[in-house]
Amino acid sequence: MARPTHLVLLLVTLGVVHTSQGHARSFTRCQLSRELLRYNFPRSMIPNWVCLIEHASGRTTDKVTNHNNSYTSYGLFQINNKDWCKKGRKGGHCNIKCEDLLNEDLADDVRCAKRIYDRVGFKAWPTSFSYCKENSLPDLSRC
Repeated sequence: MARPTHLVLLLVTLGVVHTSQGHARSFTRCQLSRELLRYNFPRSMIPNWVCLIEHASGRTTDKVTNHNNSYTSYGLFQINNKDWCKKGRKGGHCNIKCEDLLNEDLADDVRCAKRIYDRVGFKAWPTSFSYCKENSLPDLSRC
């Protein structure tokens, strides 16, 4: 009799943990380009941003990358906790909690990415920037 009770308890616990983490979202290229336009990214820059996001996070909002130099990048734009956000509390130049960059609500991610771009441009994402600069940008004409 104890086994079904344990199974129910395990399922309830997993459901609570999943719910507390928020929901992640993955985008197609076209969905992502429409979303960026909705947040007023300049149309001429959409291919650059799509390329950067594809290379940085694979177009998913829950991506976390631990770097060798002891900092971590979060979310769709892979915003790092070295300068821009703080783990566990609001902080950094974007005054945001890093974990808030992992859900499907892009408003805070976009505000921070635009702030980063305004301050240092695409150089804040050196690996993705060099990849997108050296390779052709995605064709979004069908979107």
